[in-house]
Amino acid sequence: MEISVMINDDGTVEIVEDMPTENLSTKREFKGKSSTTISNNFTIIDIETTGYDVNFDEIIELSAIKVRNKEIQNTFQSLVQPEIEIDEFITDLTGITNDMLKSAPILNEVLPLFLDFIGDDIIVGHNVNFDINFIYDHSLQITGKPLSNNFIDTLRLTRKLFPDAPNHKLITLAKHFKLNKLPAHRAMADCEATLELYDLITNNVEESGINLPELFKKTRYKRICPQVTTTKTTFDTEHLLYEKYCVFTGTLEKIQRKNAMQLVVDLGGYCTNTVTKKTNYLVLGNLEYCKTIKDGQSSKLKKAQSLILSGYDLEIISENVFFSLINPD
Repeated sequence: MEISVMINDDGTVEIVEDMPTENLSTKREFKGKSSTTISNNFTIIDIETTGYDVNFDEIIELSAIKVRNKEIQNTFQSLVQPEIEIDEFITDLTGITNDMLKSAPILNEVLPLFLDFIGDDIIVGHNVNFDINFIYDHSLQITGKPLSNNFIDTLRLTRKLFPDAPNHKLITLAKHFKLNKLPAHRAMADCEATLELYDLITNNVEESGINLPELFKKTRYKRICPQVTTTKTTFDTEHLLYEKYCVFTGTLEKIQRKNAMQLVVDLGGYCTNTVTKKTNYLVLGNLEYCKTIKDGQSSKLKKAQSLILSGYDLEIISENVFFSLINPD
């Protein structure tokens, strides 16, 4: 069934025809709310996975740091044995090997312990929506309960507080601000870097007297760009796809590619046909995403992986994850 998708003036996504919204993006009705407050008591989390799509990919590492009154109280760290061996790209990216995972506990064993460690804490993480979506879905499957903790995303905070940073990847910010801890695509190292970054954010807000709720009031930026085919002239500058470059590959399962591209440009993003150093997201159609995992990699995917390993701000995502970005709540 072909459907139509519209971005309303308030930034919400409207699905036309009779296909329900949950068919486009997974509805997580009990998911916690994104907060822009500063807290002294929280748990930092980070996970490593074999990819970005919870329907196809697996968690291979879980880590967390519990903080009370700005002091580390406890830590949690565990590798997770996946059902399918990880590929060379994941090993090159994380340093995690299949030999390291052979003796690790399976997710059914370790995830309940991880959730107990977090408890009712507010969660802090960098691009933490990704981690929370993975944990939410697997928690439902394993424990029958969703992850409903509210969360603070340092990616969201830094985009607003430090708009002039080269980009807002965790590694870039760590180097830009000369943090002592550098992320390394390992869960605990990324937790430690995120904690130091959050401390920097907290100090900046407190010393500068910044009113975060006021700062995060919905803002619209007026722009007319002849390179983008859209009738819209105002965009939500906080949206994850605003001014981001997207490339689509493979057959999309849920809507036609031209409609997916229209979603991007209506949100203030850009679409190109080739993967370059400017590309932020390579979107694989669901069928292509699954086929790639089983049967090999396309030239676009290989180029994207090469750019990621070289440190470029690029993510490879499935069609499902794309729709989660379109409407993250």
